[in-house]
Amino acid sequence: MKKSASRSKTSNEKQGLLVLLSAPSGCGKTTLVNRLLQRHPQWVRSISVTTRPVRVGEKPGKDYEFISSKEFESLKEKGEFLEWAKIFGQCYGTRWAPIERSLKKGSHVVLAIDIQGARSVRRKLGKKAPLLSIFVLPPSVQVLRERLEGRKTDSPEEIDKRIDRAQEEIKAASEYDSTVVNRNVEETIRDLEEMISTFERKLKGGK
Repeated sequence: MKKSASRSKTSNEKQGLLVLLSAPSGCGKTTLVNRLLQRHPQWVRSISVTTRPVRVGEKPGKDYEFISSKEFESLKEKGEFLEWAKIFGQCYGTRWAPIERSLKKGSHVVLAIDIQGARSVRRKLGKKAPLLSIFVLPPSVQVLRERLEGRKTDSPEEIDKRIDRAQEEIKAASEYDSTVVNRNVEETIRDLEEMISTFERKLKGGK
């Protein structure tokens, strides 16, 4: 596990922390975010905007904000996105305004995002807010394939595409402040909490 890298301390003691989580599809990123928010109800989830269809079990407004391609283009033209990307033919974006409001209130914001979006966030965020980026790795590519097949939401061809993409995404793990292997959800949650606590202490000048 790689130790978290420190960033500039904010002058606003009430400023929240933006926690950016990335992982290949099927690594359990959504489950980890849900568990973190259950354990820390004062934290806030950043709800991404997407043009893709709703999957079984997803709740609009909680998992994603599902909109049309036309609506997405309108938001993009207005400059409302901190980042946006097109993945597997569907658009995804992150609005900055709601994140900014939560951070100013002192709430930590958890943002689950792909590596392309993560790069945009790091580039555009600058020193607007403290940021901790974490990459979640699968125990192995075979385990990842089994998880994708277990979801029963993608065709074999689609799974092959996701595996190919995952292998490319894993190469970008070194770009993140920290990495964690998701072998067991509860153990991974504890690792994430420790990473966040360590980062907070560094921001406050501790060790």
